[in-house]
Amino acid sequence: MPIRTALTSAGPPLRPARLEPDERRRQILVAARRLFNERDYSVVSAEAIASEAGVARGLINHYFGTKRDLYIEVLREMVRFPPPPIPEYVQGTTPEQRVVESVENWLEMVWRNRETWLASLQGAGLGSEDEIGVIFEEAREEATRRMIAVLGLGPAAEAGAEVLALFRAYGGMAEAATVQWLKHRRLTREQVAALLVPTALSLSDEVLAGVVAARAEQKETSKNPNQGAQG
Repeated sequence: MPIRTALTSAGPPLRPARLEPDERRRQILVAARRLFNERDYSVVSAEAIASEAGVARGLINHYFGTKRDLYIEVLREMVRFPPPPIPEYVQGTTPEQRVVESVENWLEMVWRNRETWLASLQGAGLGSEDEIGVIFEEAREEATRRMIAVLGLGPAAEAGAEVLALFRAYGGMAEAATVQWLKHRRLTREQVAALLVPTALSLSDEVLAGVVAARAEQKETSKNPNQGAQG
């Protein structure tokens, strides 16, 4: 009798907790991000993502559409930068401290998503890159604005064309450096940081001044076209 009572009082087996739609969507995103970072895009199936997430295959389509749509969302998540770790004008911090922490945060994001990062930069097997290109263009613009703020050069909206151009070029160099680090193994993470930090500081301290001076000289020359000949 006690055994029968114990068995009947145990009740039916517990079912897994039902997740809210946002939680389920997040669960799928996390699984997809993990798989895309481990394998090439072309060999990751929607069925594999569903299995990794522990959901039915149909939920992939329900929440994201196609596998490529899900990949696009993974990219958006990947390049969605957090606010600068050290605010722009905090008393007692230097531009170098702010740049070091910002660069380290960016490199950590790249490292955590290294396979997806490289595949996205190189467009491996994804066909048309229009949508991916838009995502990266927006991310590059945002990264440019953040670095200008971190260096204390003021809001990007008020920055001159030279400032924006220099730091967009800097961003291109940073991306190229990650390829040398992650794909070709010619640089270490520490070496990439050693390249990016002083370069950003040099751009704001020295290079920018030279670029602005060159513009002023060009304007002066255009006003006095015979100046050079007279010299």
